[in-house]
Parts: sequence; C-alpha cells; structure tokens
Amino acid sequence: MTTTILPATPQRWDDVVAVFGRRGNDPGWCWCRRFLDPSEGTDALDNRASLRREVTTAKVPPGLIAYVDDTPAGWTRVMPRHSLAGVLANRALRRVLPDDPEAWWVTCFAVDQRHRHRGIATSLLGAAVAHARSHGATAVEGHPVDTDALRAAQVSGSAPFTGTMRTFLDVGFSEIARTYPSRPVMRLEL
Repeated sequence: MTTTILPATPQRWDDVVAVFGRRGNDPGWCWCRRFLDPSEGTDALDNRASLRREVTTAKVPPGLIAYVDDTPAGWTRVMPRHSLAGVLANRALRRVLPDDPEAWWVTCFAVDQRHRHRGIATSLLGAAVAHARSHGATAVEGHPVDTDALRAAQVSGSAPFTGTMRTFLDVGFSEIARTYPSRPVMRLEL
C-alpha cells in the first residue's frame, strides 16, 4: 500500500467528491464547511458547491487529499485559525487558545470506509502540518475526540470527524486544555 498526500486543487475536485463516498451526491451534507462563516460565499443548501468554489478560488489549497495506490482515500481541511469563524466564536476554545494570529487549525477528516484503520488520518495530519508550515504557520491546532474518554460503548464512524487524540499524539501534538472531558485541544508548535 502506497499512500500519497496532495493538495486539493481544482484539477482534483472529483477526487474530493470520491473521498466523501455516498455523501458525495448530497449537496446538503457538511462538506467540511461547519467551522466556516456561512456568510462567506456559501449557499447553505449546497455545501458541495460552496466547497468546490472554495477549492477553485483559494490561493492556498484549503485541504489535502490522501491517495492509496492512486485511489482517493481521505481528506482533511487545514487553514489559518483566524479564517474559521466557528472556532473563533466558540467560547470554550477562546478561553484556552493562545493569541497566535499565525496558528493554523485542522477542522476535520474524512476517510473512505475501505481505508479506515490504516493510518490514513495520521498521514493526512502529518501532511497538514507540513502544508501549514510551508505557508508560514507558527503552530497547528485541532480539537479532536479522546475516544478513551467517551462513555458510549460504540461510537459512530463519523463521531470523530475532527480526528482522534491518538492521531494527534502520534504526529507530535501536545494537549493544551480540554473543553469537555472527551475533547482535548491539541497544539504543535512549529
């Protein structure tokens, strides 16, 4: 198995859609836009078109695509924290995040079911750190799920869409705070 990570560019749009699998046909699904300001060029009824517009017009690709043997297998969004209204507006996060205008944030992961539990999210996170660093980030942060602290006996496959604490630890992130017993805030200084 060979894993390659590439930026989400307009030429790779069909690969972004493929990663989202059956949800790739649902324009109302999240499409990794949850933390963005809904007034910024989006259509609340068509998140797919909004993400496509973003990928097409962004000066810096807003996300990365993982390929396993040339097949689209995963996606992550990574971008400057100051661009994410949903992160900035979160009171619990505001209380614990350091003032750092050059920090970047990893908002979400989508990994095709056929490729889960193979290290794709870890590869994506490592590439997200490199992507952020190459664009001047001072740190990369995220708000994953600590699956060991969850109370449910079985967790939905989509529940850890922000990543898992274990993945962040594997890439070298440190916990700086918690907003909830199962929600650490992770940071990697660059």
